[in-house]
Amino acid sequence: MNGRWATLCSSTLLLLSMALTTVSVTPEDDVRCLRELKQSLGDPDGKLAWNFSNNTVGFVCNLVGVACWNPQENRILSLSLPSMSLTGSIPSALKFCSVVNALDLSGNSLTGPIPPDFCEWMPYVVNLDLSGNRLTGSIPPELSNCSFLNSLTLSSNSLSGTIPASLSRLAPPLNRLKHLDLSHNALSGEIPPSLASSFPSSSVFDSNDGLCGRPVSSHCGSRSHTSLIIIIAAGVFGALASVALAFFVWRCYFSSEQKKTGDVISGEEGRLWVTRLRTSHNRLLPVSLFQKPIVKVKLADLLSATGDFHQEYIIIAGSERVGTSFKAVLPDGSALAVKRLNGCSLGEKQFRAEMGRISQLRHPNLVPLLGFCVVEDERFLVYKYMPDGALSSLLRSSAGSLKWLARLRIGIGAAHGLAWLHHGFPTPFLHQAITSSAILLDEDWEARITDFGLPRLVSSSSADAGGARSAGASPFLNGDFGEFGYIPPEYASNPIATTKGDVYAFGVVLLELITGQKPTEVSSDFTGEVFKGNLVDWINQLAAAGHLSESFDWSLRGEQNDGAILQFLKIAMSCVAYRPKERPSMYRVYQSLKSIGDKYNSSEQFEEFPLVYGKEDSDSL
Repeated sequence: MNGRWATLCSSTLLLLSMALTTVSVTPEDDVRCLRELKQSLGDPDGKLAWNFSNNTVGFVCNLVGVACWNPQENRILSLSLPSMSLTGSIPSALKFCSVVNALDLSGNSLTGPIPPDFCEWMPYVVNLDLSGNRLTGSIPPELSNCSFLNSLTLSSNSLSGTIPASLSRLAPPLNRLKHLDLSHNALSGEIPPSLASSFPSSSVFDSNDGLCGRPVSSHCGSRSHTSLIIIIAAGVFGALASVALAFFVWRCYFSSEQKKTGDVISGEEGRLWVTRLRTSHNRLLPVSLFQKPIVKVKLADLLSATGDFHQEYIIIAGSERVGTSFKAVLPDGSALAVKRLNGCSLGEKQFRAEMGRISQLRHPNLVPLLGFCVVEDERFLVYKYMPDGALSSLLRSSAGSLKWLARLRIGIGAAHGLAWLHHGFPTPFLHQAITSSAILLDEDWEARITDFGLPRLVSSSSADAGGARSAGASPFLNGDFGEFGYIPPEYASNPIATTKGDVYAFGVVLLELITGQKPTEVSSDFTGEVFKGNLVDWINQLAAAGHLSESFDWSLRGEQNDGAILQFLKIAMSCVAYRPKERPSMYRVYQSLKSIGDKYNSSEQFEEFPLVYGKEDSDSL
């Protein structure tokens, strides 16, 4: 998660942690945690030089070993105090650091047991490192209650007793534990088989002379008789346990097997919004669908279908500034795309009204918006899933397999969709976020535009008191929209969204289609040297030198289509003309591209949805 998102979301995350934590959580608690922790630990080398005389907001964020959720708030994200010669036991003062998600006390001289209440003190801990101390006693089974734990390191202590079978609940597929180290202790007994299967490396359990079973040994020797008795006893209850387990797995497996380290947004603070969605009240909230299905869909269904919005379900589609899209796989095998908006500026009433407006936009070259879900301050949009992904991803990963006719059809289809938005209504419908990531491909490789209408949802710059945006207003005023490489030059001095701004961004997409280059990063020009400008600058330089054909993607060369490709390229160049008045309308762009497609019989399907409004260029738009 980048710093900007962390700053915007910190208040929401803190309120959530206050609601979920069993103790009273205030910024003063975090200060109290550090103060009492300093008092309870021995610090013979004076490395814990924390000064609490400073009362300014966020002062704890500058203390040694302390990282904050937000540098302007006394709310601790992590404590890292390794190799500081600290003495004493693990302090109960940690219960006042209840939203800390990383604790590193390794390499000190701490003694005593690991408190069984640890997970109640720090319920959101993700990384826990207590290695290299002098801790004694057994590993508390209650550590399995740390349900967000990704990494547990208890090596090089004097821990004894058996490894609790409950730790298996922390390991996949039931939970998130990815790193475990119990080596160099005095543990004994059989390693729980389910835990061993998740961590098959013997290094996890090395130097515990009393341990047996895989992966440190093939069997437990004299313990085999005891194990047999346990197995026989367990068989008595086997049928009942099997039924219970089958039910549990049926309920939990699908949503949990994919969970691994990390979250949909880098940094574990993102887990808090997911945790909020999982509450019983929120899970029952309905998903509003514009075409009523036979079976009602609830938020719980989206959570299950996206693995609790796990990063492995993220689709590379749309602008990251708009939101993150996830593939939602339903029980019947069908798929949807669910977009979590970044910071919707509208209240629920205005948002629902806007959804009703956008839902009416139906065109063969637009991604259908199927529904939405409102969960407190979260907003989710449900789209039809486009199986072949985003054009940007295709151009970066397999451009060589993308032939000329496929690129031409994609350009014509995308132009058709954007032209309909501009010219299919009495008042043009501006997109304001056209990029190659906002153009998706369906199962037939037809271009579909997504993210249309979203600027009104995610930006508040020019919104009136009622939440509506005035005509012509632009989110560029607030810096919320526009990706580098696609923003027309006039927006620098006059950031008012226009149809000609959309045309410019679309022209950049057309250049990407022909060159395979990124909008802001050109690998080389025709001399073989790295070009330091953007894609538009590079094309203009080649044109001035009479070397436009040098811009063709290598896979397009030598196929005897140079004439048509040059014609396509010149249409793209007209779209990115410096002066808005010199750019054609999207109607003319579409017609020009379609005329190229007619030569290849590649544009018959684009006769639907005639463009009936504003076909001529308009300098006022």
